[in-house]
Amino acid sequence: MDLLEQMEAYHPFNEQEEMDQKLILKCLRQDEDIFTRKNSLAHMTASAWVVNQDRTRVLMAYHNIYDSWSWLGGHADGDRDLLRVAVREAVEESGLSDIRPVTDSIYSIEVLTVDGHVKRGAYVASHLHLNVTYLLEADDHGILHTKEDENSGVAWFPAEEAVSASSEPWMRERIYSKLNAKMAAYGGLQGAAGIKEAADEGI
Repeated sequence: MDLLEQMEAYHPFNEQEEMDQKLILKCLRQDEDIFTRKNSLAHMTASAWVVNQDRTRVLMAYHNIYDSWSWLGGHADGDRDLLRVAVREAVEESGLSDIRPVTDSIYSIEVLTVDGHVKRGAYVASHLHLNVTYLLEADDHGILHTKEDENSGVAWFPAEEAVSASSEPWMRERIYSKLNAKMAAYGGLQGAAGIKEAADEGI
């Protein structure tokens, strides 16, 4: 399935996802250049919720622009395979080479507001990120490296501490807590296999 079909088949986890799904679908169907930054109002991004094999730790990076510990990810920049984007960005931002999907299904969706900021010496106007999150896993004993133009630290956190490490209240309350709640809901289905089963069925 292409992304539009996946998004149409996705079952929202809560009211935030229900509302954001409608907006993302509208943009996918109507807007031009939604997969590139040429669309200055909104464009597609992919994020990675990277967990260890035991599902007890989460990989976070200290994002220079947001001045906060945050998940990994980035812009589609023309690539319509957002799972590939999420994996690529996670590898680039963490230095880990063996990051793999738990499932190729969408794990979470969200519309994120981005305040205007300066990046590489140029001002970027405020806009929306139409974001798709994927659940990835990696060995939490691997050697980590920062991506100096984007982050100043990469570290594993216990799942709950990954939420509290963020200095962005909305991300803590609405997004990171949600991602852990989904993990807990899926965890009762026999770990990794259960998470894949639940995600593939749109639970």
